[in-house]
Amino acid sequence: MKIKKAIIPVAGLGTRFFPATKAIAKEMLPIVDIPCVQFLVEEAVQSGIEEIIFIVSEDKPQIEKHFTEQTRLNELLKKSGKTRELAHLQDIENRAHFHFVIQDKPLGDGHAILCATDIIKDDDFAVLFGDDIYDSNPPALKQLIKIYEKHNSPVISLQKVSKSETHKYGIIDPKKSQDRLHEISKLVEKPSPAEAPSNLAITGKYIITNNLYKSLQQANSHTKDGELRIIDGMKKFVKSSPIYGYEIEGDHFDTGDKLGYLKAIIHFGLKNKTMGGELKKHLKDLDLK
Repeated sequence: MKIKKAIIPVAGLGTRFFPATKAIAKEMLPIVDIPCVQFLVEEAVQSGIEEIIFIVSEDKPQIEKHFTEQTRLNELLKKSGKTRELAHLQDIENRAHFHFVIQDKPLGDGHAILCATDIIKDDDFAVLFGDDIYDSNPPALKQLIKIYEKHNSPVISLQKVSKSETHKYGIIDPKKSQDRLHEISKLVEKPSPAEAPSNLAITGKYIITNNLYKSLQQANSHTKDGELRIIDGMKKFVKSSPIYGYEIEGDHFDTGDKLGYLKAIIHFGLKNKTMGGELKKHLKDLDLK
């Protein structure tokens, strides 16, 4: 089965970036001149995705506006002779077929994914979270799809972290490993350094098979606090079926963290053809003593 659909959950409040995100979706914060969420859309399209399902909250209209045609704006750009800007906007609008599904309450990332059941149907699909951006070739998602096509099993993105940081991530316990590929024995949510089974952290990109999706649906009926996370379905699934983790080749940025966001801006700013040279000169001239 080809992976043609991707879910991008963007219904969170973005409180770590208050007050900037009081009136704007955190995923719309720019890295230079491209919103964070657009990096995910471009990654998905470059990986062969044709349908993208955004899981949104009612107070985040900016994301839908960004990815759907704005007739008045397009007409103004055309009249002003700004054909390059118009072509760029239309390119964004035509990247894929977009769906927007509202998550009424913040009940966890697993619940967000279940909101897309009517669109996903029985298909295997990808999930991309808005905080995890890679600069990689091939795209991070394409790397996961390659593993999925070989093993016909769920796949999650991984990166090595220091032991002191394991409490920030979901951590896997590898059963078998070969280079960057790991068959997973179990998954632990944000363990302390002393309890972490490894330093291999989950970084917000998944290939979800239909049978794993059903496991997530079953886990939803047993949640005690009403919140459901993807890892809840995976913990049950991995006891009887394989899940693989792959250490993505490329530069990873956690844009849900303020320092990670700044690192992403500097990284992509230096690669910007218009201003990268001047930015590099500026950074060299800084007195960092």
